[in-house]
Amino acid sequence: MATSKKYDVAIIGGGILGAATAMKLTAAFPSKKVVVLEKEQTLAAHQTGHNSGVIHSGLYYRPGSYKASLCVQGGKELRAFCDQHGIAYNLIGKVVVATDESELPALQTLHERGAANGVEGLSMIGPERLKEVEPHASGVKALLCPRTGIVDYKQVTQAYATQMQEQGGDLVTGARVRRIRAANGALGIETTQGDFEAAHLINCAGLHADTIVRMMGRKPDVRIIPFRGEYYEIAPSKHHLVKGLIYPVPNPLFPFLGVHYTRLIHGGVEAGPNAVLALAREGYTKFKVNPGDFAGSLAWPGFWRMSRKYWKTGMGEMYRSFSKKAFTRALQKLLPEIREEDLVPAGAGVRAQAVDRTGFLLDDFSIVEMQNAIHVLNAPSPAATSSLAIGRHIVTTAAKSFNL
Repeated sequence: MATSKKYDVAIIGGGILGAATAMKLTAAFPSKKVVVLEKEQTLAAHQTGHNSGVIHSGLYYRPGSYKASLCVQGGKELRAFCDQHGIAYNLIGKVVVATDESELPALQTLHERGAANGVEGLSMIGPERLKEVEPHASGVKALLCPRTGIVDYKQVTQAYATQMQEQGGDLVTGARVRRIRAANGALGIETTQGDFEAAHLINCAGLHADTIVRMMGRKPDVRIIPFRGEYYEIAPSKHHLVKGLIYPVPNPLFPFLGVHYTRLIHGGVEAGPNAVLALAREGYTKFKVNPGDFAGSLAWPGFWRMSRKYWKTGMGEMYRSFSKKAFTRALQKLLPEIREEDLVPAGAGVRAQAVDRTGFLLDDFSIVEMQNAIHVLNAPSPAATSSLAIGRHIVTTAAKSFNL
């Protein structure tokens, strides 16, 4: 066996969190040897590269939660980083629209949460002001979030990684982790790019985070259940219908935001996503099946409890997945002028949703310390917005946990 390359800290996962954490770690501890191991040939190949690029304001999250504190602070830091590194972003603003009176209590709760979280410029507006902001949107009331923006998170991730390397860190792509074992009082990490030895490990593997925990001989309290989010592009002739970001009032019982409209940083307008169970952790298409992934979901007791709890919502999401007409109807609640022929099938993303044994879908970031390791077990939206704040939090935790 070839000699292992030795590091103080190995970070598994080259998405935006792995890159942000590596950048923060190499800045804080320049004498420590750090490596990022990414299984794909490029960075940001999965969750980071398949989202719609929104810089969230911190509106939705329970005050006092990780999401609330890290999103608001992280968004400010992200904008400052982009300014410093010449990365384009645009604060185009967002409206969350109540389309009928029954949604007003939930909208009011969002307003109160946003205010408690310190969201900048947040205001409740009526139909007249809504028509000024989004002339084609329809609603009885809306929340206006003027500091919500859009950015290219692949570009941000690459900038984080570049700075990490300039600070002395290493990046190895094409390095799929095959095995993790105890080695000389440290961790031996066998990958498709050779063997690595690290005193400590930070798991930012996203869709495979729980797999890494199991590789280390531990049983995680959650399982990653993949949910695919499918998008349509709006035909160019209808781009004028959307000025910024138009969102519905989300279902408070389901940790997804509902189908919405997003202007993209490189041009164009996207509509979606829905949220359907994927049959593979990297199941970006309806018929992509990984038998091992799917069997693992079915074997998890929380999967069945989750299914009993959300079956009705899940069936509605599945119906929209196969019915463009149903998808269009959902979008028409926000923009009555949109038509089925205005929607062009686009890409999809897969969300790594951690589900515990009781069927609870974790609604906050989950960062867990274990021996010689820190595991990011749940980091869905707004993790990209919060990436610098999460990275700093992980490094602070690592400094104590790893005695750096």
